[in-house]
Amino acid sequence: MSELSRRDFVKCAAGMTALALAEPLFAAEPKKDPYADAVFIDGEPPLPAPDSFTIAVLPDTQHYCEKYPEQYFAQTEWIIKNRESRNIACVLHLGDITNNNTPKEWEVAAKAMGRLDGLVPYFMAVGNHDYADQAKGVRKRSECKFNEYFPISKFRGLPTFGGTYDKESERMENSYHVFSAGGRDFLVLALEFGPRGDVIRWANEVAAKHKNREAILITHAYMYYDDTRYDWKKYGKKQSWGPHAYALFGEGKGDNNDGEELWDKLVTKHENFIMTLNGHVIGDGLGRKVSKTPAGRGVPQMLVNFQMKPNGGDGWLRLLEFKADRKTVEVIDFSPTRKQCNGSPQNKFTLKLAEVKA
Repeated sequence: MSELSRRDFVKCAAGMTALALAEPLFAAEPKKDPYADAVFIDGEPPLPAPDSFTIAVLPDTQHYCEKYPEQYFAQTEWIIKNRESRNIACVLHLGDITNNNTPKEWEVAAKAMGRLDGLVPYFMAVGNHDYADQAKGVRKRSECKFNEYFPISKFRGLPTFGGTYDKESERMENSYHVFSAGGRDFLVLALEFGPRGDVIRWANEVAAKHKNREAILITHAYMYYDDTRYDWKKYGKKQSWGPHAYALFGEGKGDNNDGEELWDKLVTKHENFIMTLNGHVIGDGLGRKVSKTPAGRGVPQMLVNFQMKPNGGDGWLRLLEFKADRKTVEVIDFSPTRKQCNGSPQNKFTLKLAEVKA
């Protein structure tokens, strides 16, 4: 082995060691046509009914922040331009805002989301990549730069801001927000990747305090692409990229919770949750299921992630049109850069919401 090749080998080995610390390793999946099941519909989705309102969902913008900022800017610009015609009540970001937690990437995120300031309220969860320090190959909750670029001071005076996790009151990784639309009152709980046990204690208190509001949970990892929830106890590493698989969280022994635990410890404890949303998972990046609470209410749970599409995600966002009947939500995925909707059954469907009784 030449001296040059030895150095290259050592460099490669060091990089793999760092990667092992940063990400759980799983068998690589074969590459597939990213649009094998797509049913493209040219143009924008039909305008919602006058008495409906819309929630826009932004999953996993990590590759936009790293390489394709024009996709992210196009998403938020489209939301601004359509906020009145589509009665857009808010925007939900599902985490992995950045890919490597670098200042350059956070600057892109702050610029893209900042365009919404004063126009459309937005609520954000953080993902595992938002804790990344790829140079060191580790992830630590305390090293997340989210608070530097989206500080609590930016949100504290807004009418939609509710509060933050009481043990970390100046940090935004765990927050709650309120808004009203269509004559209805809502609560949004935004929880960290693999929420810690005491964070769930706090989230339960918030949900109980706002029991008369329809609650939406956003967190980065909850549903898997096979329409199951993340469940370490049942599936272990058969479900790739689960919160318990990361070394940061003790590989199954740390203080964190996956989708099944969030369902058992939080969502089923209250009869005002109407929906959960998460990103994170690749594969086809899509999944959904409806589960019954102890009172028999069906709660829709959705995974949506487009990061594996070309150009870091091709600008796809998910639009949720809440109908006036208080029971129906029409879902469709739209890309303002492609100027297309996806009409496949995974990307265009109807949700039925269970009633929240005050």
